[in-house]
This record gives sequence, structure tokens and C-alpha cells, in this order.
Amino acid sequence: MPQLNRRALLGAGAMMLAAPAVAQTWPDRPIRLVVAFPAGSVTDTLMRHLAEPLGRELGQPVIVDNRPGGSGVVGTESAARSPADGHTWVVLSVTNGALNTYTIRRLPYDPIRDFAPIGFVAETAYILVVPASSPARDLRGFIEHARASRTPLTFSHGNSSALIASATLARLAGVDMMPIPYRGGPEALTDVIAGRIDSTFTDFAAGMPQVREGKVRALAVTLPQRFSLAPEIPTVASVLPEFTFDVWFGMGVPAGTPAPVVARANAALNKVLADPELKERLARLGYAPRGSTPQEFQDFLRNQITVLSARAREAGLEQQ
Repeated sequence: MPQLNRRALLGAGAMMLAAPAVAQTWPDRPIRLVVAFPAGSVTDTLMRHLAEPLGRELGQPVIVDNRPGGSGVVGTESAARSPADGHTWVVLSVTNGALNTYTIRRLPYDPIRDFAPIGFVAETAYILVVPASSPARDLRGFIEHARASRTPLTFSHGNSSALIASATLARLAGVDMMPIPYRGGPEALTDVIAGRIDSTFTDFAAGMPQVREGKVRALAVTLPQRFSLAPEIPTVASVLPEFTFDVWFGMGVPAGTPAPVVARANAALNKVLADPELKERLARLGYAPRGSTPQEFQDFLRNQITVLSARAREAGLEQQ
């Protein structure tokens, strides 16, 4: 037993000495950044603006790897099963990082157990849009239209966050609406533009160009106050005061990634997010960058899982 203990202690000591050495040489090859949503989605747009400056800061290319499917389940699970060496990162958002824990009955990953947090990245807003041909000119008009309709109005969603936003709106407004699932946000928006779907919550970066071109009409934003980039659009809360919804993004790596590597990743991420030029560029697209420590992001993640699970229950959403 003493011999075994000495060996165990020596092994533990070697691992402790090796961890800083790993951090010093990391990264030694390109980093794969898993985006569990389609190209052109709100998550993808943000990460493609971050990938190049992150690569410069880390000294290795950061390659965005889109793996959509199952409301973010496919890509997130693949990241969770990747080697814990710091060369696979994954975006943990309001959808795959929190809401899926409630909406997916047999979720094949755990956002807390299967990932080590790197840090918070950014927040943005959803905008409620309807076809340009819709009789609804504003949110009150949309609610009146829904109440007068002989059949439930439809709303499209490409992820569980857009689903919960629309379901919450319908519950607070006291109207029946029919959810129509899509592979991703871009596809969900396309059928609203075509007039085949009555409404959707879409991200600012994807939706506002369509609004400005007259292809859809914006009725409201999910922020608690009007959005500085589109002050003409009122808030959902101005009509439904109880409505609140945050759209956020963070970054993680597979659980077991050495702590010194996570610390270096966090430092690099925060430095990139603090760059004034990048912040201005992201702000024009509707993103508000915000750095954090790994622990702060993990605490935030735990809280959001609790809060959003309760909201999903209130909205009457069934687990898939």
C-alpha cells in the first residue's frame, strides 16, 4: 500500500507539473469552433466575426464548424464527445445551453456536467416579424388579428429559444397559435417572407435587412427597452408588460480540459471582446459583447436553466 501511495503521489505530481506545460504549448493546431446551428443563423453570424480575431490572439486559426440539427443537439453532443484538449470549442446559447434541458426529453448532453465554461460572449435581441402582406401593423393589431382568426395563426421557429419566445407571447396575449418547426432560423424567416407563415421571432442581424427592404414588417423587440439601432420598433413589454426574454451566447470546451488551458482561452476571449473596433462592428449587427470569468458564466448558465425551464412550463410546452 505505501508503494502504491508513493506511485499515486508521483503520478499526481507529474500531472500537476504537466498541466502548465500543456497550457504553454496550447494551441498547437487549429481550433474547431462548433456552431450547432446553420450558416446564417444568429449564432453563426456572431462567431464568424469572432473567429479571425480569436485566431490572431491565440496564434492558430479558429475554424467555424456548423453542425446544425435537433435544435442544436447534434453539434453540441459532438462537441461534448470531443477530446478535452482545448482544440474544440462550442457555443453555448440560450437554446442549446439552457432551454434544451427542458424541451428535449432525452437530451444526450448536460450543459453543466459535459462542458467546462470559457466565458460569456454577447447578448442580442429577437424581433417579432410578420409578412409584408399581414393586416397587422403593430403588436396590438397582431393580437387582435389572432383573436379574430377562425384558425390559429402560425409561427415558425428554428430553435427552442424562438419557440419559447412565441409561445410566451401567445400565452400572455391569451391567443392560440400553432408552432411550425424549421431546421434553423434562416429557414424559419424565409417562409414568413414568402407569406406562408404568420410570424416568427428572428434575430436582429438576420431580420432587420429584410425589414428595411420591405420584405417583412417588424412589430416588436424582445428587449426591455427600445433598441438603439432601431428605435422605431416598440418593445413587446410595452403591450405585454410581463414579457421578458434574453438572447445570449457563451463559450465552452469539453469537460476535463486542463484548467490552465481554460484560463488562457478565457483571457484570449475577453481580450478580443474588449477590442473597441470589434465592439462597434458587432453593435451595428445588434450584438452587445460582454466578457466574464469561467465561473461567472457557469453561474449564469445554471440560473438560466432554472429560469427558462420554469418559463417553458408556464407556456405549456411539451418535451420532445
